[in-house]
Amino acid sequence: MKKFIGRAYELKQLADLQSGSQARLVVIKGRRRIGKSRLVQEFAKDKIFLSFSGIAPIDKVSAQDQRDTFALQVSKATNTPVQTFTDWAHAFDYLTQHLTKNPTVILFDEISWMGSCDPTFIPKLKNWWDLYLQDFPKLMVVFCGSVSTWIESNIINSTAFFGRISLYVELSELAINEACDFLKNAGIAYSVYDTFKLLSITGGVPWYLEQLAQGQTVDENITRLCFQQSGMLVQEFDRIFYDLFFGKGDIYTKIIRVLADGMCDLPYIKKTLNYSDGGMMSHYLKELMISGYVDQHYTWSIKTGKTSRQQLYRLSDNYLRFYLKYIEPSKDKIKRGVFKQLAVNNLPGFDSMMGFQVETLLLRNRPLLLQALNLDPTTVVADNPYIQKPTERKKGCQIDYLIQTRTNNLFVCEFKFQRRALDTGIIDDMKDKIARLARPKNYGAVPVLFHVSGVSDAVHDSGYFYKVVDIGDFLEAPR
Repeated sequence: MKKFIGRAYELKQLADLQSGSQARLVVIKGRRRIGKSRLVQEFAKDKIFLSFSGIAPIDKVSAQDQRDTFALQVSKATNTPVQTFTDWAHAFDYLTQHLTKNPTVILFDEISWMGSCDPTFIPKLKNWWDLYLQDFPKLMVVFCGSVSTWIESNIINSTAFFGRISLYVELSELAINEACDFLKNAGIAYSVYDTFKLLSITGGVPWYLEQLAQGQTVDENITRLCFQQSGMLVQEFDRIFYDLFFGKGDIYTKIIRVLADGMCDLPYIKKTLNYSDGGMMSHYLKELMISGYVDQHYTWSIKTGKTSRQQLYRLSDNYLRFYLKYIEPSKDKIKRGVFKQLAVNNLPGFDSMMGFQVETLLLRNRPLLLQALNLDPTTVVADNPYIQKPTERKKGCQIDYLIQTRTNNLFVCEFKFQRRALDTGIIDDMKDKIARLARPKNYGAVPVLFHVSGVSDAVHDSGYFYKVVDIGDFLEAPR
């Protein structure tokens, strides 16, 4: 088994939980390919580990098919003859007979698939937990799956499991420094620029990083994965939405396409899609957020520190945006084998798109941003991308990342991802943004620059920026 990277906090949570004297129930959510089952496998490496997984609910897959698959997995795990389970209660009872008092972890992976065809699955699972599993004090049962919306509805918000779940884990991408460790462990070492170029496309999704080939340049890896007909990431988009929404993902992909062009609010999304079906659009957006592909950014009043009613939605997944902007439009060329070799930097509008991509990556790594500015998170009133709409009395402005602190300071942060060193034009741009920003009296504006390819001596010598942060330092940030 490959060396396990990261997830120290989650592993400690699980260890602390199982150190008690009663059976525990855990739910782990997270987007497809994020490493949910691998986390459980790592935690259970010194324990009895029983892992069961549902099969994808393609056409004609029945509840009995799911039980038959479970029966085969139970047979292998317990080294007993294959049984025929015509009822989930019978299946759970049979498994109980093979449990011991030793530390044990039972994983129900892709539980949404396992239970989607049988409306009695959840109540029988609940009865099994209540009536039988409490007799095993060193037992941990883990539910996880990629269809977070099903888990949310049927387990987390279900009255069946109310008060029974000891821990919820929402697994996100590896942090930038952890992703760097992941690459190093795989024997992959690129320049800072190329590492961020790669992460801006894959994010910190472990499975995507696992597909990289040692000995290939970053462009060779990207070409193989994204621009060859057999490339793993060419087909991934369709699989994501088919698996997530059981083949009914059309409206979700339409929303994703709108958000791929930038952050926007609910009325804009509805107008763009010509959609007026009551509150269903809010429901769809919530499901995309639960699934880990969309973030909701609140706006706030700088004067009061209170959040406003307006919510902005942002595509938070690096791969999805890159797919929509570059892979999907090239599908015909990919089929014809046009891209034998590809200098990714020569793709149309690549530098501008990478600005979006790196911004998304950095916003998913806010602890590193605050750490670079020596800011204690408890002093932060609000932090988010900030859009100030123009009115008759004030100009509009957009800030990549604005941090408001309790000491009435506004850290105005600019993210720049370029191949060349930044010149003093960046100072003029920042001065213009700060001049446009409407801020109350006695509030300070603190300019901050995050960059990847250096700044000119003139920028450094100006002393204008409070901090000039090389995000390459994040690759080696303390764990």
